[in-house]
Amino acid sequence: MGERIAVLSDVHGNLTAYRAVLDDIERRGIRRVLNLGDVAGKGPRGAACVELTRERCETTVRGNWDTFLTAPAEALWPSARWWRDELEAEQLAWLAALPGSTDLLLSGRRIRLVHASATSELVRVHRDHSPEEFEAMFAVTDFTAGSPVPDVVGYGDIHEAYVEVHGERTLFNTGSVGNALDEPTAVYAVLEGVADSAAPAPFALSFVRVPYDVEAEIAVAEALGMPETEAYAIELRTAVYRGRHAALGLTG
Repeated sequence: MGERIAVLSDVHGNLTAYRAVLDDIERRGIRRVLNLGDVAGKGPRGAACVELTRERCETTVRGNWDTFLTAPAEALWPSARWWRDELEAEQLAWLAALPGSTDLLLSGRRIRLVHASATSELVRVHRDHSPEEFEAMFAVTDFTAGSPVPDVVGYGDIHEAYVEVHGERTLFNTGSVGNALDEPTAVYAVLEGVADSAAPAPFALSFVRVPYDVEAEIAVAEALGMPETEAYAIELRTAVYRGRHAALGLTG
């Protein structure tokens, strides 16, 4: 039908999941990979994930964790300092320089890709959002300056893959590669259509769920003495956000 483009997000230092996803993308013969941010933080191998991103991803946009981790160390909470210290100075500079958004033209559809919203990488839009929040994702803002009004918007941040269509507008979330909170499996999106074409043509959007060795990833976090490893392990095993663990009686 045309070109296929993989869109992924929220790797969060989970190198085991990232390798599994990138291997799956390669097996499918997909050559273009776009990353919607939060490459490091929460998982144990952010530095390796940054290097893999720079090697394999055509474009990466800035996520909220990319912003957090590039702040001065004294401004961060203790766990974040551990994740920041795991990165080289040059990697931190690369994260700090990432753009807030990127755009594509595919089968006549203008596609905007951001980490969290059209307002900022720090403004969250949940899956259960208001009509006003939906409309705001398609707005032209200072954050997306120079970006045309899109027909399709893709984002990450909330770690839940979904797609929502209203009229001629499509909003989708890629889910999370390294810290999924809808199903304990890595996930990414695939866009398919005629690249760089303003003419209407067939267009497809799909999701791919990729199993990976969760226990191996948890073992790495434990071996490295990563902070918050118990919460991380529960999230990887159950896809339940850590803020709900105590209420649900979940333990490592």
